Amino acid sequence: MKAPPVAKTGPNSNRDIRSPQVQLIDADGQNRGVVTIQQALALAEEAQLDLVEIVPTAKPPVCKILDLGKLKYEQQKKAAAARKNQKTVEIKEIKMRPGIDTHDYDTKMKAINRFFEEGDKVKVTLRFRGREMAHQELGLKLLEKVKVDTVAIAKVEAEPKLEGRQMMMVLAPK
Repeated sequence: MKAPPVAKTGPNSNRDIRSPQVQLIDADGQNRGVVTIQQALALAEEAQLDLVEIVPTAKPPVCKILDLGKLKYEQQKKAAAARKNQKTVEIKEIKMRPGIDTHDYDTKMKAINRFFEEGDKVKVTLRFRGREMAHQELGLKLLEKVKVDTVAIAKVEAEPKLEGRQMMMVLAPK
């Protein structure tokens, strides 16, 4: 039993080009005009380079004489550089209680500011325990204070809402 053919990636090159005529650009970047595929392949062989289809959708397709290995290498380098420079946005969570003290609150706010500087979103979670559920307005007041304190550097992505015994709010950097 034969193995299935491997899917080819990248542009068509050399004998894979199916068009009878192509617009040819030689190794020096000079436009040679419309030539037959045989003439183009002969010129590429003479220069000891590959004939690569640059614009396959054009009529006739545009082909260039160049080193295919070098082209693929440069494309890999570009893709790797693009992946390296992209930043993934994380959601960091800060947990508080309704009766948080001022110093503890300040410490949490410093952490929130640091997360915003790093470009991350922050999910502020307020957990109610026992009889604290009877005073949800204290929790709402605390989340409103967080919103006011971060108004210069962040915008509210999800307004405070109660889910079970927790009240949550999501902030994103401006």
